[in-house]
Amino acid sequence: GRVLGHELAARGTSADVVLGLTRGGVPVAFEVAKALRAELDIMVVKKIGAPFSRELAIGAVCPDGSVVTRSEAVEELGVSRDYVEREIAALSLEAREAEGRYREGGEPLGLAGKRVVIVDDGVATGATVEAAIRSARSRGALRVTVAVPVASLYAARALEGVADSFAALDVPPDFFAVGQYYDDFSPVADEEVRALLARARRSRSTGEAEGREG
Repeated sequence: GRVLGHELAARGTSADVVLGLTRGGVPVAFEVAKALRAELDIMVVKKIGAPFSRELAIGAVCPDGSVVTRSEAVEELGVSRDYVEREIAALSLEAREAEGRYREGGEPLGLAGKRVVIVDDGVATGATVEAAIRSARSRGALRVTVAVPVASLYAARALEGVADSFAALDVPPDFFAVGQYYDDFSPVADEEVRALLARARRSRSTGEAEGREG
C-alpha cells in the first residue's frame, strides 16, 4: 500500500476519496489514502462464484445493486440465468448487511463531484472492481481511478477501458492468482477493517480541527 501510494503521488494522481474493497483492499487503501492525503472509505463488493467453484468469479454485486456479470464465462461454463439471478439477490443482501457491520452506524462518504481512487489487493478477472466502478459512477463520482499492487493482463486490459485511469505496480504475464504475489495473504479480519476506518475518521477529524484553528 505504501509503495502504491507513493507511485500514485509521483504520477500526480489527485484524489478526494480512496475506496478500499473489503476486506483485503482496505489495508492497502489505508496507506494509499495517507499518501494522497485523501479521505478513506470502503466499498463492499460480493463476488458471484461459479456453482462448482465459488472462487471462480463470474460476476460481482455491490450493496446499491450495481452488478457486473462476465457473460462469456457464464456461457462457457453453462451457468443458468436462474442461478445468476438468485446469487445477485442473495449477495446484494449480504453486501448491505456487511456494509452496516463495517460502518457501525456511520454513513458512507459522498462521492458526487469527487475524484475517487478504488483500491484492491489485486485483480484477477476484474469483475469486482468493475462493479465498484459502476457503483462509484452511480453515486456521482467525477473521475474514477483504479489502483492495485498486481493485476492479470486480462483484468488490466478490461479495466483500462472502464476506469478513467488504471495503475498497477505489476502486470505479470504469468499471473495465476493474487495471493502468489504476497508473502502473507492471510484473510483480513472484520475487526481490522473497522479499526482502519476508525483511524481514518480520527485523522480526518483532527485535520479538520487543526484547519479551523489555523
